[in-house]
Amino acid sequence: MQQEALEAIQGAATLEELQAVKTKYVGKSGLVTRELGGLGKLPPEERKARGAEINAVRAAIEEGLNTREATLKRAALGARLASEAIDVTLPGLNLPSGGLHLITRILNDLTDIYARMGYAVIEGNEVEDDHHNFDALNIPWYHPARDLWDTFWLEDGRLLRTHTSPMQVRYMVEHSPALKIVVPGKVYRYEATDATHESMFHQLEGLVVGDHISMADLKGTIAEMARGLFGPNSKVRFQPSYYPFTEPGADFSVWWENPRGESKWLELGGCGMVHPNVFKAVDDLREAAGRERIYEGKTGFAFGLGPERIAMLKYGIPDIRYFYANDMRVLGQFRGELG
Repeated sequence: MQQEALEAIQGAATLEELQAVKTKYVGKSGLVTRELGGLGKLPPEERKARGAEINAVRAAIEEGLNTREATLKRAALGARLASEAIDVTLPGLNLPSGGLHLITRILNDLTDIYARMGYAVIEGNEVEDDHHNFDALNIPWYHPARDLWDTFWLEDGRLLRTHTSPMQVRYMVEHSPALKIVVPGKVYRYEATDATHESMFHQLEGLVVGDHISMADLKGTIAEMARGLFGPNSKVRFQPSYYPFTEPGADFSVWWENPRGESKWLELGGCGMVHPNVFKAVDDLREAAGRERIYEGKTGFAFGLGPERIAMLKYGIPDIRYFYANDMRVLGQFRGELG
């Protein structure tokens, strides 16, 4: 029986055939099992010797089954791996590629332009305190300009910044002039949304501080930025305006050669010479931190612009909500307006 069983085991070509052999010989009703069950009918003097003989046969058959099972499983795995192998010589799938958000493109363009002019790109806190967001920028609690910068307040008294200008103060407290920085980032204001306003949007803030900095330097910087964005024929126009943290202050517009026609002046942002009260607030903070007062008497300029507005102009987008629409029906409507 043992030799017959081992030959049957070696002849099994599949795991199913091997299982049939196993059932035939060592299953519940198998030949070996029946032999063991018949030991009780033998005389006591023969029972022990016959039991040892049958157990030896059973052990040999089970060892053969285990060895053959391992061999068949390796073969099955090899066949499966061969059938599922990927042919790396085949051409790859041409999947559609994504693209950068339009705001990211504009911010990248702007930071590249200013980096070429020697500006460092700095990121700031989106959660600010009242002092850095308002007081240090010459906007005390009673100033009417605070109504224009109403924002979202946190339970601990902090707020979501209304502009990127607080980084002017934070950077000057930690660094000495001369300095040139731009600060891109998100800002927040509590206001009704429409085609040109959102409660969350982006700004890019610029700050230059040194000796003998003038409005001429400021205008040259803005003009270079305009040429980098809209081409060599772009021109810049300043109009007087009021900002609490600049003196004098101005709004700047760019002459835009619209490729779709109707070239015109377009307002892009605000700017001006840094107000002396801002330098004083910086030195007060430096002094409180044990640092030297070094900014009073310095000159500098600051400017801020909105990437959303630039993207709307550059890409012909009619509604700021296009940039942040999560509802695909709304997004489709805006795209339809764009043609």
